[in-house]
Amino acid sequence: MRTSTFAPSLLLLGCLALATACSSGAAGSSGNGAAYAGSSPMAAARGVDPSKIKGLDIVTDSSEHSSCPYAASYPAVPGAETMTAAMKKYVEARLTDFRSGSCGSDSMADEARELNISYEFLVASGDVLGVRLTTRDGTAAGDGLMTTTYWYDGKDRAYRTALGLISDGSRNAFVAALKKQLEGREGVDAASLDEAFAAPADHASVLDDMTFTANGGLRVTFDRGEVGVPAAGRYTVTFSKATVTPWLSDFGKRAQRQTVHPSGGLDLGAVHTPAPAVPTQTASGTDTTDCRKVKCVALTFDDGPAAPETATLLTYLAKYRARVTFFTVGQNVAAHPELVRAEARAGHEIGNHSWNHPDLTRLTPEQINSQLTRTSAAIKAATGKAPALFRPPYGAVNATVKAATTLSTVLWDVDTEDWKYPDAAKVARTVITKAGRNDVVLMHDIHPTSVAAVPEILRTLTARGYHFVTVSHLRATL
Repeated sequence: MRTSTFAPSLLLLGCLALATACSSGAAGSSGNGAAYAGSSPMAAARGVDPSKIKGLDIVTDSSEHSSCPYAASYPAVPGAETMTAAMKKYVEARLTDFRSGSCGSDSMADEARELNISYEFLVASGDVLGVRLTTRDGTAAGDGLMTTTYWYDGKDRAYRTALGLISDGSRNAFVAALKKQLEGREGVDAASLDEAFAAPADHASVLDDMTFTANGGLRVTFDRGEVGVPAAGRYTVTFSKATVTPWLSDFGKRAQRQTVHPSGGLDLGAVHTPAPAVPTQTASGTDTTDCRKVKCVALTFDDGPAAPETATLLTYLAKYRARVTFFTVGQNVAAHPELVRAEARAGHEIGNHSWNHPDLTRLTPEQINSQLTRTSAAIKAATGKAPALFRPPYGAVNATVKAATTLSTVLWDVDTEDWKYPDAAKVARTVITKAGRNDVVLMHDIHPTSVAAVPEILRTLTARGYHFVTVSHLRATL
């Protein structure tokens, strides 16, 4: 897994079913049919701009192979190390279980396997940080959708679970109100509720997704099977601001206030907030390489941008005047637009690799469109130019995916499998021995070992007469 210290964006895998308000000040609805991917209306309402969070890092790990389809990311924010550690522990455990149980299996029953973990900033203001992780596990029962919120209290420099939003003295009243709102819903009976909330020690695991609404209410979301029969799906309960405020802890009240009226800056008391270096290389005119007359190869890098890996890669490429194509993930573009601008400024091509790396063939046309249009918009906002190319995660593409976009699909000729083999020498050797004239090579700039392999690749292939061009240039000159 690549770790750095930078971070986030605003999406997630799922559009959660929202509760409707009722006159009692609390409401809810069963969340059947939560969508796998697409824009989160809650994220859009909050408008957290991850590029403004100083020192942020996105920790990312993914494969690019249909035999082991996974992608996971979470934000690491300077000052919130204990919260980052909690997210890291969860993500690494899920990845370990998935790799050991799914990767490499040839069973037809495993056709739907895919693990995707994404994040959304709920609030990043004042001394409060809130993040939701959304997990979709294709090996799990039902839709495999699970959500958890993580909170950090900068005032006390402490990681808080969602239940930390509620004061200790109010938790019994809070739980009683939740049960009252859930009673009588389809799929919920008294016995299941009593079982879910039987042990106070287990409340934190059941009440692990709580977020504030734009007007200060509190929304509680339950995963499939937690408070009702699995077939009924997810449930949400929403309390109005007036109802929930008396139950809030001191931290909960600050989180509520910073969500409704963000201060505009985040200060968690970090001793050091590193600013990632941004290369300043500028392309010297248009590439005039004629691939009909000379040997060309198109190196491509997926899943970035990442700090500091992408910046390091750009310096290597500049030394050899090599041009490449970056297939960027939208949530990473939103977090690091300065690196995407640096890529474009240096003459590289920016392509679309979806917003958070799902298998697009498992989405609806509307979800596919959302994944690609959001990413294209982020790229255009960063560079002033919308992309023309896209690479489907895992190379998974079908007629539905193609019909949902006007972008041109790009796959590859040489797969380095650098996600599987974190060995710079092996990655370099794979490219040097397998790449031929006019080939498209798949690599990832989120892996330090992949970036470290690039100088040897450039040095050796240049000596063999190869020129490094973008995918579009290769296509245009053949």
